[in-house]
Amino acid sequence: MTIAITGATGQLGRLVVEQLKAKVPAGDIVALVRTPAKATDLGVPAREADYSRPETLPAALAGVDTLLLISSSEVGQRSAQHRAVIDAAKAAGVKHIVYTSLLRADTSTLSLAAEHVETEAMLRASGIAHTLLRNSWYIENHTVSAKGAVAAGAFIGSAGDGRIAGATRADYAAAAVAVLTTAGHEGKTYELAGDVAYTLSDLAAEISRQSGKAIPYKDLPPADHAAALASFGLPGWLAAALAEWDFEITKGVLFDDSHALSRLIGRPTTPLSAAVAQALA
Repeated sequence: MTIAITGATGQLGRLVVEQLKAKVPAGDIVALVRTPAKATDLGVPAREADYSRPETLPAALAGVDTLLLISSSEVGQRSAQHRAVIDAAKAAGVKHIVYTSLLRADTSTLSLAAEHVETEAMLRASGIAHTLLRNSWYIENHTVSAKGAVAAGAFIGSAGDGRIAGATRADYAAAAVAVLTTAGHEGKTYELAGDVAYTLSDLAAEISRQSGKAIPYKDLPPADHAAALASFGLPGWLAAALAEWDFEITKGVLFDDSHALSRLIGRPTTPLSAAVAQALA
């Protein structure tokens, strides 16, 4: 059986390939990437597959049985890009598509949800057997700012006391590998989240504990948070989006206590302390 992974040189994709190689022969894995030359270190065959160039997709998907469709990182272009992949997969005879969606995408108030909902609908309409991995937040989305917070003396955000059931990319990669390598997942939707939810105050306290410096959490109105992020050099649209997504956390959009992720991967999810330690290393 040939398993293909889109976006295989991305942060999640690389982890999936690495973990997948421990379960199946490397020759049965295909890395689908925009630039095959950047995939030589993956240790598996690589094929050119550019979401935005549909003409690259038929050859890329030839002979593929199972496809992990990692959602595109290009917010605003995802629906069209995913449609191209799904259409090509159907034409190529792909039997099963596993898609990385968003936690409770169908009811989420996050602006990110719309393109995931559209993609889920495309998969249903395609007639291809599929599995939805609705991932909560990557802890790394927040811990990437840990060193900057230590340098600045505070961790800023707009999430208030909202609880975030985050997990690491490695945890979500393990879930994908479990679904790709075991039977009985077709037609299922998994709401995947970390075992222990945290607030940004909890995160700041953990950064303080590990760094030995007092790093308080400073909650800001979204407009002020966006302005601060823009002052750090982020594009204005991205700063505004990040602040908006942070504020939505106050509504509980990233909280989940079903423990579906730890059941699927057969172990507890990575604790916040370990993620912070990695970020500060």
